Amino acid sequence: MMHKRLKAPDALRGLIMILMALDHANHFIAQKHSSGEYWGGAFPKYHDALSFLTRWITHLSAPGFFFLMGMGMWIFSQTRQKQGWSKWQVIRHFLIRGSILIALQFLVVNPAWGLSSGGWALEKYVGVLFALGGTMILGTILFLIPTHYLLPLTLIFLFNNAFPPLDLSSWGENFESLQRLSYIPGGDLSLWVNYPIFPWLPLVTLGMLFGDWLQSNKEKAYRLALWTGLLFLLLFIITRPLGNFWNIRPLPTENWTDFLSVVKYPPSLTFIFMTMGINLLLLWAFSRSNKIPKPLIIFGKTPLFFYITHLYLYAVLGFCFAPDGTTIPKMLPFWLLGLAILYPLNLWYARFKEKESKNSVFKFL
Repeated sequence: MMHKRLKAPDALRGLIMILMALDHANHFIAQKHSSGEYWGGAFPKYHDALSFLTRWITHLSAPGFFFLMGMGMWIFSQTRQKQGWSKWQVIRHFLIRGSILIALQFLVVNPAWGLSSGGWALEKYVGVLFALGGTMILGTILFLIPTHYLLPLTLIFLFNNAFPPLDLSSWGENFESLQRLSYIPGGDLSLWVNYPIFPWLPLVTLGMLFGDWLQSNKEKAYRLALWTGLLFLLLFIITRPLGNFWNIRPLPTENWTDFLSVVKYPPSLTFIFMTMGINLLLLWAFSRSNKIPKPLIIFGKTPLFFYITHLYLYAVLGFCFAPDGTTIPKMLPFWLLGLAILYPLNLWYARFKEKESKNSVFKFL
C-alpha cells in the first residue's frame, strides 16, 4: 500500500521552487544576481529595494530544500519499514540517491551554469545538489539511533552553526579541498564551494524531527510548525543585533535592508531563524488551506526534474532574449514565461514518474 502524500509539504516545496526560479532568472536573464552573502569578503550592495527583495525572498529556497528533504527521508523510512524494509535497505536507498545527486551536480547541473550569458569562469562548482546529496548520505546515520535523540541532536547541530571555524581575516586564503567541501564556503576559479555539507545538516535533522511529528500526529505537528516558526522569527529579531555569535560577521544595521541582510554561506543562525521561521509558517498555512494551487503541488512533486530543466530553460531564454542582461522588471515576465513552460513539462513528468515508480532507476529520481 502506497503512502498518501501530504499536500502541505508538497505545496511549500513547489513555492520555494518557484522562488528559486526567480533567483536563477535573475542570474541568467537580468544578470543582476547577488555576488553572495559569504562569511567573508565584500557583502552585496543593492541600489534599490526591488533588487534587494528579489534576492531576499529567494533565501527561503535553500533551507526549505534541506528541511523538506529531511522530512521526506524520515517519512519514507518509516513507511517502507512498515512495508517490510529493513533499516539497511532504507539506508542503501538513500546512499544511492545521495550519490546520484552529487553526480548530477557535476555532470548535469554545472554544464547548465556554464551557459550563463554573463560568463562562468569556474572550473568546478559545488552547489546545492552536492550538499543535498552529502547531507542525505550523512543523515542515514540518524536512522540507527533512537527517535527521542532527534530533538537534542537538532538543537546541538543548530547551535554548532554559531561556532563556525571561520576567521574573517582568513577570507581569500587557501584551504584544503576537504575543508571547503565539508565546512568552509569560497575558493578560487579551480574550485568554488557555495554549499559545504556540514553547515546544512541541521536543517535536514530539523526536517527529520518534523517528519517524526507528522507520523505521530499530523495536526499537532502542523501546530508545532506554527509555534516554532513564530519562535524562530522572534529569535531572529532578538539575535540579529547581537553580533558575531549569531551572525558569523558583524554587519551594519543602519536600515531595514541591512537588518535583513544575513550570512547564507555558511548559513548563520540568524539566517536559519529568519528563513525557517517563514517556511514553517507557510507550512502551517498550507496545512490549513483547502484550495492549494495545482502548480504548487505539481512542482513540489517533481523538484529534481524542475531543478535541472529550469536551469537550461532560463539559460536559453537569457541567451535568446537578453544576452547582455536587462532590468529586473523586464526580467520578471521571462521568469513567469519559464514557469508557464515548465508546468506542463512537470505535469507530464509527475504522471510518467508515477507509472514508472517501480523501475529501479526512477525510484531514485
